[in-house]
Amino acid sequence: MSVFYNFQGLFDNDTFQDNDTQYIVDQNTLSCELKPLGPPADVILCLIDIVIFLLAIPGNLLVGWVIASSRQVLTPSDVYLFHLTIADGLIAFTVPFWAVAVHQGWIFGDFMCKLLSLIFEANFFTSIIFLACISMDRYLVIVHARESLKNRQRMCSRFLCAAVWALGWALALPALYNDTLKVSHDRMICSERFEMGSANSWRLATRGIRHILGFFLPLGVMIMCYSITIARLLHTRGFQKHRAMRVIIAVVIAFLLCWTPYHITMMIDTLMRAHMISFNCAVRKSVNLALEATSSLALLHSCINPVLYAFVGEKFKKKMMLLFQRRLRQERMSMSKFSRSTSQTSEGHTAVL
Repeated sequence: MSVFYNFQGLFDNDTFQDNDTQYIVDQNTLSCELKPLGPPADVILCLIDIVIFLLAIPGNLLVGWVIASSRQVLTPSDVYLFHLTIADGLIAFTVPFWAVAVHQGWIFGDFMCKLLSLIFEANFFTSIIFLACISMDRYLVIVHARESLKNRQRMCSRFLCAAVWALGWALALPALYNDTLKVSHDRMICSERFEMGSANSWRLATRGIRHILGFFLPLGVMIMCYSITIARLLHTRGFQKHRAMRVIIAVVIAFLLCWTPYHITMMIDTLMRAHMISFNCAVRKSVNLALEATSSLALLHSCINPVLYAFVGEKFKKKMMLLFQRRLRQERMSMSKFSRSTSQTSEGHTAVL
């Protein structure tokens, strides 16, 4: 996850020769040491990450608890949403470590670097793929509303979830190449570390997979499915269609706002590393800062999902209220039983006396 990259070794020469055979330093090819962001920037990013963690963990736990406690048969969307909360919760679990790394560098060692990178990468893919699965299910339910199709969807949804988890962890395996790197005398980072001969090829391949399977393909599926769904809703009557359309539009907008800046910045960084675009030290530092900021914005999506898919939805709010009412009745019953048993015990003592 760490985007605090080391640009050492990206350049072949650091001098050029003029007509007088004097060697003059070329500022554009000097190695650019990326220093810590500084107190204002790193404190702000740390606070943002802490807020994301404090919002994402309770929100996803609440949504998962409500779905798991439901006495009704879960729809495929409910199953996908439940697995989405697990993926987003695991992403949020890694956030405090990245927040510390922004401020102090990586202090958790090689094993934690690989483990947390693997967890983040796997759940990055599974979270976005489950978003696409929810969009496909809503398309099938609204556009192709058949009872036999719904039954087949329920049976296939669990197999699809297993396939998504397997695919996500398989796509995350390159994270095992992440390692701790020393960028200054007192600062370490957790970053990708490929062999020198094939570093650019590996980086282009892994980032290409990230952009295609982690952004463009799910986004295309969501836009296609939701466009057809909205077109069908526009031709139906009822007050619920307007609420459904608002939720659908909010889902797409949130996805674009959170993930588009990160992927654009990552593409620029990849092109710079492959020497496909020209740059200087100031540009490299700006891209590094942008990667830090946009990665925090992307993490924000993990705490937005519960709000969009759960708290805005009328169905989920009814389930949550019924669950809280049921729990409140159980507590009242247990309190009344406790009070009766206490009164009976006190009466028994009085009779003995």
